Amino acid sequence: MTSFLRVVIIAAVLFLPGADSLWALDTDATIAKARRYLGSEESLDQVQSVRFVGSLQTDTNQSMAIEIIFQKPYRQRIVTTAADRMETTALDDYEGWQKIEDLKDKGRWRMKLLTKDQVKRLRANTWENLAFFRGIQLKGGRVENHGDIAIEGRQAHKLSFMHTTGSVFTRYFDAETGKLILTETEQGGKIREEGEIVAGGLRFPQKIVTITPVEGGKERSATIVFEKVFVNETFAASLFTVPVTGAPPVR
Repeated sequence: MTSFLRVVIIAAVLFLPGADSLWALDTDATIAKARRYLGSEESLDQVQSVRFVGSLQTDTNQSMAIEIIFQKPYRQRIVTTAADRMETTALDDYEGWQKIEDLKDKGRWRMKLLTKDQVKRLRANTWENLAFFRGIQLKGGRVENHGDIAIEGRQAHKLSFMHTTGSVFTRYFDAETGKLILTETEQGGKIREEGEIVAGGLRFPQKIVTITPVEGGKERSATIVFEKVFVNETFAASLFTVPVTGAPPVR
């Protein structure tokens, strides 16, 4: 069936009784296929935490080590370490913070609390990395089905995962395999996943390439290459809670 005929048929079905139900079934089928590509339902449902360890390279030739932790329900911690500084960004449910430390002078550091909007986005990002595409309706969000499109020479199902906080993750899934091809954000960012690492019986990307729009119509890119992925480790609450700093920061 050609793309044109498929579009015509979908448009016609939208006016038929029960079209909403058919659309929902198609959405559920796409999500089910995407989850099967990652692993079994049992393995997916058992995930409580994921830790990624690797390196980050920017298009300005900056290179640093990176560790990312996601833990249910809403905990996240990202640590990047370069030669001269370490930056930690963390989420603890409804609180978020960022700390930058000078590794050459431990007495020099800066810390700030994240804004309400930043916390909302981190919460949505944490859910996206632990829910594996299913259950956003239980959090008050919804999935918008855009139908089938051609992308990068492949037929794909396009779904937007819309959070109540305003965050939107539009994902393109390979129609045949369910593999995630591309993710777009409401801010205009694009995220591509390459390769795979198997951990906890699940497939995780080995490489993530992120392209972010900046002022002047330009784009910035960053590539993360993961060396290891760990599933269902237990992490102390102190890794995520706002640090008790004691003395004021040196600026």
